[in-house]
Amino acid sequence: MTTRDPGRLPFFVYGTLRPGEVNHAAYLRGRTETEEPGRLDGAVLYDGPGYPYAVEEPGAAAVRGELVTARPESYDRLLVALDELEECVPGDPASLYVRVARDVVRLRDGAVVRAWVYVAGPVVAEKLRVGGRRVADGDWLGRG
Repeated sequence: MTTRDPGRLPFFVYGTLRPGEVNHAAYLRGRTETEEPGRLDGAVLYDGPGYPYAVEEPGAAAVRGELVTARPESYDRLLVALDELEECVPGDPASLYVRVARDVVRLRDGAVVRAWVYVAGPVVAEKLRVGGRRVADGDWLGRG
């Protein structure tokens, strides 16, 4: 039995990194062990210019997406690539997105899994709360 590095969390993706979306093939194809439906509770989804933003809001419904476990040999490069894609500079609150560790519900069995989630950075989140357009059901794929 192998023990996973506890610092190497899976990723919860809810927008352009989901299967069938524009960034899935470029960033995730061939680099993952599993991709399975998941749900991030306590967050709302906003429609951005071509991509979504999850904004944490205690008591809110949920954001739907996929819980992605990276292949061990791909993890470090994938983490760097996703930080760049999401314009996330760890420790910089002015980033477009910030990467946070959150509990995500794996839908197939209801298990709670700790995962990295890219949520709107503080400045972006405040603007969205004031004038953003929510994705009512929390599912980017059904926004049409």
